[in-house]
Amino acid sequence: MSDVPDSAAESVRIEAPARLHFGFLDLHGGLGRRFGSVGLAIDSPSLILTARPADSLQAEGPEAERVRRYAQAAAAHLGVGTRVAFRVEQAIPAHAGFGSGTQLALAVAAALARLAGRPFSPEDFSNALDRGNRSGVGLRAFTEGGLIVDGGRGADAAPPPVIARLPFPEAWRLVLILDTSMAGVHGTREVEAFRDLPRFPEAQAAEICRIVLMQVLPACVTGDADAFGAGITRMQDLVGDHFAPHQGGRYASASVARVLEQAAQRGVAGYGQSSWGPTGFILARSEEEAKSLVSGLDGGDSLRFLIARGRNTGATVAGGIRA
Repeated sequence: MSDVPDSAAESVRIEAPARLHFGFLDLHGGLGRRFGSVGLAIDSPSLILTARPADSLQAEGPEAERVRRYAQAAAAHLGVGTRVAFRVEQAIPAHAGFGSGTQLALAVAAALARLAGRPFSPEDFSNALDRGNRSGVGLRAFTEGGLIVDGGRGADAAPPPVIARLPFPEAWRLVLILDTSMAGVHGTREVEAFRDLPRFPEAQAAEICRIVLMQVLPACVTGDADAFGAGITRMQDLVGDHFAPHQGGRYASASVARVLEQAAQRGVAGYGQSSWGPTGFILARSEEEAKSLVSGLDGGDSLRFLIARGRNTGATVAGGIRA
């Protein structure tokens, strides 16, 4: 998270990145830690939130009710009042696989802390805001961006520790496939899914961990898109098949699945679904390759394509109360 000086304003403006969730490392949990995640901060879509002192708690724009809830929780955690007017100027699509709830919650808390002149750390707010329960990717995406690996949830209530953070190659792109006709599994359905799924096979968890350590992370450092993509796709296959009973197949959206199959036939570097979806993604080696993919894919009326970059910086915070 970076600060942008703005001594002329008492309002706060926060711009925060969406994130892609590539998959879990260890849903088996036999070593004492469960989940573990690989994810990436991206430059688009993004959240833009403004906040200013007011006579009462106010919220405008998309997700206004969620903003109110997060503001009340963050204020209780900080021990401050809620006389702040929030406005969501640009929202990350909700329940689409972008981690919108985490970014919104952290942005609200960061804005409230800045207006109150208090320090802000996402980890300090994770329990109060009910964020970072299974993945630490969203928390670190907010503060630093980049490609992130967390070490899973242990026996305590602490957020999953981040064990690797790498800059994502500047040339690479992600073609995002958004299905605007549906939402991914979330809320009560998500809790029930994690409760009801059978235990993940230990051998498959071991395979995923090996892929991440010996293929995905080295490929990110060396700029080997083919190896990176192949590793992510294999993770997606293993985790997607495990969650298939609760999302209707390896991918939540049949329309997204058809596009990913088209991309696979074209020999793309890697592809999959972010979190519970329905958003799919395709890795491209360059902007030109990404544009070529979009022009050649048949998505139908319900799908929208977006080309994104990996974002190697966290949220930006501008403004605040004058000293």
